[in-house]
Amino acid sequence: MKYTTEIVVDVPREEFIKKMDEPENMRHWQRGLVNYEQLSQNPGQEGAQMSLSYKMGKREITMVETIIKRNLPEELHTIYDTKGVHNIQKNYFKEEGDKTRWISESEFQFSGFGMKLMGLLMPGAFKKQSLKYMQDFKSFAETGKSVTDS
Repeated sequence: MKYTTEIVVDVPREEFIKKMDEPENMRHWQRGLVNYEQLSQNPGQEGAQMSLSYKMGKREITMVETIIKRNLPEELHTIYDTKGVHNIQKNYFKEEGDKTRWISESEFQFSGFGMKLMGLLMPGAFKKQSLKYMQDFKSFAETGKSVTDS
């Protein structure tokens, strides 16, 4: 399953990247993030891995993020792996005056019957979740509002 989402954030690209590239900021725009742990000696660089733990409703999900391409401020590509799901994220950051257009290409590959069925029956839920993270980042970047405030 593949889809693209995009949003315009009313901050200059340099400020956008600074806020996005700081792991401590993730808790302000990634709802449900409980913990993260750097798994590599070279955090933030190509090949680096980080473990991310989320609580979504009653479910707890742990995934590993791997940076596969880091060409900031233009692009950042990552892979997220968790049980039954392999997600490739290609993020592009376009300068538009004092604003930044964030374009995110998502590709989900499912394994196991349950996850394949979920991907087939609920593709909109994945896109909706991606867009929600983008909107929450926009709110955090523009106004400093954190998802932890609600």
